[in-house]
Amino acid sequence: MPKSAPQRFAVDCPSRILFDQIADKWSMMILTVLDTGPLRFNEIKRRLEGVSQKALTDCLRRLERNGLLTRHVLPTSPVSVEYEISTLGRKLQRPFKALYAWTVEYLDEVETARQAYDQLHTNESNAKRERGQFGFGKSRP
Repeated sequence: MPKSAPQRFAVDCPSRILFDQIADKWSMMILTVLDTGPLRFNEIKRRLEGVSQKALTDCLRRLERNGLLTRHVLPTSPVSVEYEISTLGRKLQRPFKALYAWTVEYLDEVETARQAYDQLHTNESNAKRERGQFGFGKSRP
Protein backbone atom coordinates (compact mmCIF):
# COMPACT_ATOMS: atom_id res chain seq x y z
CA MET A 1 0.00 0.00 0.00
CA PRO A 2 1.51 3.39 -0.97
CA LYS A 3 2.39 5.74 1.89
CA SER A 4 -0.03 8.42 0.66
CA ALA A 5 -3.01 6.04 0.53
CA PRO A 6 -5.49 6.44 3.39
CA GLN A 7 -5.53 3.69 5.99
CA ARG A 8 -8.49 1.38 5.50
CA PHE A 9 -11.18 1.96 8.09
CA ALA A 10 -9.41 5.03 9.50
CA VAL A 11 -11.89 7.52 10.91
CA ASP A 12 -10.85 10.17 8.39
CA CYS A 13 -10.77 7.87 5.35
CA PRO A 14 -12.89 9.37 2.54
CA SER A 15 -14.00 5.89 1.50
CA ARG A 16 -16.15 5.73 4.65
CA ILE A 17 -18.24 8.67 3.49
CA LEU A 18 -18.61 7.29 -0.03
CA PHE A 19 -19.48 3.82 1.26
CA ASP A 20 -22.09 5.30 3.59
CA GLN A 21 -23.63 7.25 0.71
CA ILE A 22 -23.80 4.43 -1.82
CA ALA A 23 -24.61 1.54 0.49
CA ASP A 24 -27.73 2.93 2.15
CA LYS A 25 -31.05 1.34 1.24
CA TRP A 26 -32.47 4.25 -0.77
CA SER A 27 -29.33 4.69 -2.89
CA MET A 28 -29.29 1.02 -3.77
CA MET A 29 -33.00 1.01 -4.56
CA ILE A 30 -32.82 4.21 -6.63
CA LEU A 31 -29.96 2.87 -8.72
CA THR A 32 -31.84 -0.39 -9.19
CA VAL A 33 -35.04 1.40 -10.26
CA LEU A 34 -33.06 3.55 -12.72
CA ASP A 35 -31.39 0.48 -14.22
CA THR A 36 -34.09 0.24 -16.88
CA GLY A 37 -33.65 3.86 -18.00
CA PRO A 38 -34.19 7.47 -17.00
CA LEU A 39 -37.15 8.37 -14.80
CA ARG A 40 -38.74 11.51 -13.47
CA PHE A 41 -38.77 12.23 -9.74
CA ASN A 42 -42.41 11.21 -9.20
CA GLU A 43 -41.93 7.99 -11.19
CA ILE A 44 -39.03 7.07 -8.89
CA LYS A 45 -41.09 7.96 -5.82
CA ARG A 46 -44.02 5.81 -6.98
CA ARG A 47 -41.72 2.80 -7.47
CA LEU A 48 -40.08 3.15 -4.04
CA GLU A 49 -42.91 2.52 -1.64
CA GLY A 50 -42.34 4.24 1.69
CA VAL A 51 -39.70 6.78 0.63
CA SER A 52 -40.48 10.33 1.74
CA GLN A 53 -40.05 13.24 -0.64
CA LYS A 54 -37.22 14.62 1.53
CA ALA A 55 -35.37 11.29 1.72
CA LEU A 56 -35.65 10.83 -2.04
CA THR A 57 -34.52 14.39 -2.78
CA ASP A 58 -31.55 14.12 -0.42
CA CYS A 59 -30.50 10.77 -1.81
CA LEU A 60 -30.79 11.88 -5.45
CA ARG A 61 -28.62 14.90 -4.65
CA ARG A 62 -25.97 12.71 -2.98
CA LEU A 63 -25.93 10.31 -5.90
CA GLU A 64 -25.63 13.20 -8.36
CA ARG A 65 -22.86 14.84 -6.29
CA ASN A 66 -20.93 11.55 -6.25
CA GLY A 67 -21.26 11.26 -10.02
CA LEU A 68 -23.46 8.17 -9.92
CA LEU A 69 -26.42 9.70 -11.69
CA THR A 70 -27.20 12.67 -13.86
CA ARG A 71 -30.06 15.12 -13.58
CA HIS A 72 -31.64 16.57 -16.72
CA VAL A 73 -34.09 19.47 -16.67
CA LEU A 74 -36.76 18.84 -19.31
CA PRO A 75 -38.22 21.79 -21.21
CA THR A 76 -41.81 21.04 -20.26
CA SER A 77 -44.47 23.20 -18.69
CA PRO A 78 -44.18 22.99 -15.77
CA VAL A 79 -40.49 22.17 -15.87
CA SER A 80 -39.72 18.60 -14.89
CA VAL A 81 -36.53 16.75 -14.03
CA GLU A 82 -35.35 13.34 -15.14
CA TYR A 83 -32.66 11.21 -13.48
CA GLU A 84 -30.42 8.71 -15.19
CA ILE A 85 -27.58 6.46 -14.08
CA SER A 86 -24.21 7.85 -15.17
CA THR A 87 -21.38 5.82 -16.67
CA LEU A 88 -19.76 5.67 -13.23
CA GLY A 89 -23.05 4.61 -11.65
CA ARG A 90 -23.41 1.79 -14.19
CA LYS A 91 -20.21 0.32 -12.79
CA LEU A 92 -22.08 -0.29 -9.51
CA GLN A 93 -24.89 -2.23 -11.16
CA ARG A 94 -23.09 -5.58 -11.14
CA PRO A 95 -22.23 -5.56 -7.42
CA PHE A 96 -25.69 -4.19 -6.53
CA LYS A 97 -27.40 -6.91 -8.57
CA ALA A 98 -25.19 -9.53 -6.90
CA LEU A 99 -26.12 -8.17 -3.46
CA TYR A 100 -29.81 -8.15 -4.39
CA ALA A 101 -29.60 -11.73 -5.68
CA TRP A 102 -27.86 -12.78 -2.43
CA THR A 103 -30.59 -11.05 -0.40
CA VAL A 104 -33.36 -12.87 -2.25
CA GLU A 105 -31.57 -16.23 -2.14
CA TYR A 106 -30.75 -16.14 1.58
CA LEU A 107 -33.65 -14.14 3.01
CA ASP A 108 -35.26 -17.26 4.52
CA GLU A 109 -32.00 -18.26 6.23
CA VAL A 110 -31.52 -14.74 7.58
CA GLU A 111 -35.08 -14.69 8.89
CA THR A 112 -34.53 -18.07 10.60
CA ALA A 113 -31.34 -16.71 12.22
CA ARG A 114 -33.20 -13.57 13.38
CA GLN A 115 -35.98 -15.62 14.94
CA ALA A 116 -33.47 -17.89 16.71
CA TYR A 117 -31.54 -14.86 18.00
CA ASP A 118 -34.70 -13.11 19.19
CA GLN A 119 -35.96 -16.26 20.90
CA LEU A 120 -32.63 -16.84 22.65
CA HIS A 121 -32.38 -13.26 23.87
CA THR A 122 -36.03 -13.18 24.94
CA ASN A 123 -35.43 -16.34 26.98
CA GLU A 124 -32.26 -14.86 28.51
CA SER A 125 -34.07 -11.63 29.43
CA ASN A 126 -36.93 -13.55 30.99
CA ALA A 127 -34.49 -15.69 32.99
CA LYS A 128 -32.66 -12.58 34.27
CA ARG A 129 -35.96 -10.97 35.18
CA GLU A 130 -36.94 -14.11 37.09
CA ARG A 131 -33.63 -13.98 38.99
CA GLY A 132 -34.17 -10.29 39.74
CA GLN A 133 -31.09 -9.14 37.84
CA PHE A 134 -32.91 -6.16 36.33
CA GLY A 135 -33.77 -4.67 39.71
CA PHE A 136 -37.33 -5.93 39.64
CA GLY A 137 -39.11 -9.24 39.78
CA LYS A 138 -38.29 -11.80 42.44
CA SER A 139 -35.90 -10.58 45.10
CA ARG A 140 -32.98 -12.64 46.30
CA PRO A 141 -33.08 -14.11 49.85
